[in-house]
Amino acid sequence: MAIIQKEIELAGSKSKRKEVALFDSGATYSCIEKGVAEELGGIVSMLEPLKLGTAKEGEAVEAKGRIPLDFYFNGYRFSDEFMVIPGLSEKVIIGAKTLQSWRFKLDFENDEVIIDPRVTKIRLL
Repeated sequence: MAIIQKEIELAGSKSKRKEVALFDSGATYSCIEKGVAEELGGIVSMLEPLKLGTAKEGEAVEAKGRIPLDFYFNGYRFSDEFMVIPGLSEKVIIGAKTLQSWRFKLDFENDEVIIDPRVTKIRLL
């Protein structure tokens, strides 16, 4: 597990905002702090809360909602669903699900997030 911090711009149904996000290969889901999510747009309540383990053994946090967001990074637009976590220690975490779906590569030696521009294009056959 390792992390890289980078500034991204988040866009929801109500507003946009820049935040420093943790690109965290050890986090399964992308997460966002509840107050930030409320400012950006409508949070969708979950029928059953999702319990997520933390780095501290035996501890968990609970997501009771999620929010679809676009985010802009290095001139590219991406989108995903973020789990809303009250009291999250970081404002935004980009987790493995998002990293994999957009094929981001994390270069920990150089503290960089590598984007394959081909995944940002729509291909019609």
